[in-house]
Amino acid sequence: MSDQTYGFDTLQIHAGAAPDPATGARNTPIYQTTAYVFRDADHAAALFNLQEVGFIYSRLTNPTVAVLQERVATLEGGAGAVCCSSGHAAQIMALFPLMAPGKNVVVSTRLYGGTVTQMTQTIKRFGWSAKFVDMDDLAAVEAAVDDDTRAIFCESIANPGGYITDLRAVADVADKVGLPLIVDNTSATPYLCRPIEHGATLVVHSLTKYLTGNGSVTGGVVVDSGTFDWSASGKFPSLSEPEPAYHGLKFHETFGPLAFTFHGIAIGLRDLGMTLNPQAAHYTLMGIETLSLRMEKHVQNARKVAQWLEQDPRVDYVTYAGLESSKYFHRVEKVCPRGAGSLFTFAVKGGYESCIKLIDSLEIFSHVANLGDTRSLIIHSASTTHRQLDENQQRAAGADPEVVRVSIGIEDPDDLIADLDQALAKATA
Repeated sequence: MSDQTYGFDTLQIHAGAAPDPATGARNTPIYQTTAYVFRDADHAAALFNLQEVGFIYSRLTNPTVAVLQERVATLEGGAGAVCCSSGHAAQIMALFPLMAPGKNVVVSTRLYGGTVTQMTQTIKRFGWSAKFVDMDDLAAVEAAVDDDTRAIFCESIANPGGYITDLRAVADVADKVGLPLIVDNTSATPYLCRPIEHGATLVVHSLTKYLTGNGSVTGGVVVDSGTFDWSASGKFPSLSEPEPAYHGLKFHETFGPLAFTFHGIAIGLRDLGMTLNPQAAHYTLMGIETLSLRMEKHVQNARKVAQWLEQDPRVDYVTYAGLESSKYFHRVEKVCPRGAGSLFTFAVKGGYESCIKLIDSLEIFSHVANLGDTRSLIIHSASTTHRQLDENQQRAAGADPEVVRVSIGIEDPDDLIADLDQALAKATA
């Protein structure tokens, strides 16, 4: 595409893509191949030396995946992106160039349960650690940073409660202490929120959710803003210092704004191997083409359902940030001007047992460990996605035992309300 500025709806269809030069195929083909033939020995050497951009082996790069990377980077306003096998893989890929044994990351207390487990348990195996802080307490965020901290991590719209983070305020803290801010933008998507515009350094997504939108594949992506100076502090030697595997090449010096992206491919995917397969990339590209249309409907439905739930006497409270009663309502216009998303929780009177009865009584809502589908989904986080956490951790994350999480789909909202109505009647009888 030319340098002309295009709107979001145009970019979600065209960014990164062009008719296939060999066949004229309009859809991006699925390049189902392991390896690529080099033009000659010099061409192969240049590729392996990172002197020329091209395709070597599909663990590293693939033409279908490359289109997806460029499209997501464009929609997020980033310099580049690296796709990988899942959202969890994207989080490890984002931290991998930054961390080392003994280093830590400051993370939000309001995170998806699997991310909490990853940050409290899994990263210990790398010798890393995490400090959990309420991102609304900016002084606490800054106080948690020490000489070994290498990043700050939060979610734009936090899973499961739908809480909205003041990204600019957190980014200002990150800038003050000279650290990159990593934002998981899965629940918002770039249609509702573009964290880089609020000062984020890196943006991660689970492609599995709204970007694909149909619950058919798993995938992840890391988007680099291209704005962070990796050489300024000496804290990020993987990016600023000579890389032995590439004859002393310095990624930041050589690739500038694309340093993190090239490192993610040339080191991250090469050594960790968390590759996104081309079929999954193809499904995600098709999903993104309708992202804006789906997100508008998701938000409309979520607002209507949340308003109904808030007035229902069988419900204690609703956490949807799009409600005027929410403490995060004032952030919607600033952080997510197109709406507060479609992910939130509500507390059922009767507690844990009533939540279980509610879930078992629903007919349209699907009881699954996923979100961001066209279908409306529900789960009791305390007994599933956040089950490995103790009750204090569950409550800090917004996954209280009396709470269910809903991901509102794009069905007829009146049908969703009727389904919840009959299920609540059974759950609280």
